[in-house]
Amino acid sequence: MLIPQIDMEKCDGCGLCVGVCQNNGLEMRSELAVFIGGDACTWCGLCEAVCPQDAISCPFDIILDES
Repeated sequence: MLIPQIDMEKCDGCGLCVGVCQNNGLEMRSELAVFIGGDACTWCGLCEAVCPQDAISCPFDIILDES
């Protein structure tokens, strides 16, 4: 299962992503943001959009139509 990725080198612990997550899929641990469960993530992209450090990326699968 894919979940958004947090680059811990870039995360400054501001908590904006935690505050914007509508499903409580993120929390602060040791002053850094972490995803606490893939089931809570709806791939809305709000956490990625709000991050001022560009520390969050939402990977996705590319499915090619071979017809």
